[in-house]
Amino acid sequence: MLSIAGLNTFYGSSHILHNVTLDVDSTVPTALLGRNGAGKTTLVRSIMGFTPGRSGTIQWDALPLHDLTPYRISQGGIAVVPQGRRIFQSLTVLENLQIAGRSVRHKKQRRFGLSEVFELFPRLKERSSNYGDQLSGGEQQMLAIGRALMTNPQFILMDEPSEGLAPIIVDALVETIRLLESQGLGILLVEQNLSLAYRCAERAHILNKGEVVWSGDMEEVRANDELRQMHLAV
Repeated sequence: MLSIAGLNTFYGSSHILHNVTLDVDSTVPTALLGRNGAGKTTLVRSIMGFTPGRSGTIQWDALPLHDLTPYRISQGGIAVVPQGRRIFQSLTVLENLQIAGRSVRHKKQRRFGLSEVFELFPRLKERSSNYGDQLSGGEQQMLAIGRALMTNPQFILMDEPSEGLAPIIVDALVETIRLLESQGLGILLVEQNLSLAYRCAERAHILNKGEVVWSGDMEEVRANDELRQMHLAV
């Protein structure tokens, strides 16, 4: 369980997140929804310890995260697939994966090594000697997910994984997310693409102007036109 209570995050004097409180059951596929500028990425960065200007509590199972450095949070079993992929352009596919490799620390973790990542993404094996800046957008997203898996996480934050991808690549991404979920890996999917969220998540939280304005079942988001118009429509 990822539990966030009374989280406030600031960039300098700008107050971005306002008393955010939510729980994410790692056994239930969950999406974080909201318009551009709603604070979704700031929430991801706050969970991972990338934004120091924050108050409140963030807890992963019995581990308090709010006072930990990012690498300690990663060691605690949480990984991130950042918005924009952020792969190392000057390293090869193989080097990008190897640099993130970590042995299993918890019995509940499914071990991900190179062979498992290459089985999940055969294209990465084919491109293993290519540099990051030689990959297509879809290949870079595969690499970003594979890199996160190499840390052997129990829970992954995926921030806008469908951004900039062609529809056929998004379909493949959906299948990958579903497969990982079926293997017991917890995922918080941060998305504006409602179609993808509908296909991958059972629960949802909606952010608007840095506040949690709604939490509930994804089917209610799909069925409630007024809810979508108020908080998600462009």
